[in-house]
Amino acid sequence: MSTSPLSIDVHVAPIRPYIYPDRLAVGEEATWAPSSSTLISGPTEGILIDALLTFDNADQIAAWAKSFDKKITGVYITHGHSDHWLGLARLLGHFPEARGYAAPEVLGRAAWEAEFNKTTKYWTSRFPGELPETPVMPEVLNNDEILVDGQVVNLIHVGQGDVGGSTIFHVPSADAVVCGDVVYNNVHMMMYEADEAKREAWIASIDAVAALKPKIVVAGHKSVGAADPPDCIAASQQYLRDFTTFAKKSGTVEDLVQRMLELHGEREQLHTPWISARAEVARRA
Repeated sequence: MSTSPLSIDVHVAPIRPYIYPDRLAVGEEATWAPSSSTLISGPTEGILIDALLTFDNADQIAAWAKSFDKKITGVYITHGHSDHWLGLARLLGHFPEARGYAAPEVLGRAAWEAEFNKTTKYWTSRFPGELPETPVMPEVLNNDEILVDGQVVNLIHVGQGDVGGSTIFHVPSADAVVCGDVVYNNVHMMMYEADEAKREAWIASIDAVAALKPKIVVAGHKSVGAADPPDCIAASQQYLRDFTTFAKKSGTVEDLVQRMLELHGEREQLHTPWISARAEVARRA
């Protein structure tokens, strides 16, 4: 059993194109946001947080994680969006001693997405040939305390992120929180499923992150090479508040996107504001 603080290391899959089935706006490109997978490790063993989406994602995470020469004991999923767990089947193939885990609410959403894809081909049509035909579902995790080389990692059920039923992982010894899609870092935030009431709940979830007073905050979507500072907590909350403010003033998708880009144009993944704005305007129709 180690008494040293656990280490936090982050792999980021960069922005990439994908097949978008609907019409794009002038200048809009269909790209998938940069996404993170985190290794929490001690001297001899570690766990991975989020398996990401494609075969290539999983292979790159595995090669990166193996470079640390630690025994990977588990892969834990933050929330049920498929771009954070569909890579699990491939990833576990690289680590046969590990198992995949998720909180009950995360598993529920993941199972729903797997069934949804069977009928709609939502994911497989966007990433043809890059996803498993039969997904491996994570096992249900009913214990909120995980031990890594004797040090505690706490799973916290915060609820609303960019999807309901989101969880985060608190690493007290490292003053770190791995946030999934509750916090974003220099990447536009996805509001496809988050109406105004859910955005308020999302802000409250971010308050739960802030209450832990972390020095390291790992976002589920972050720029390649970006640090993991705590200031992305307040920045994420401000982004959500700005979106709500502008949504009330904007009559069109184009106007809402323009307002968000004027204030947050430094963020990556310009496809996301268009998706979020279309969803918001459609909710008002």
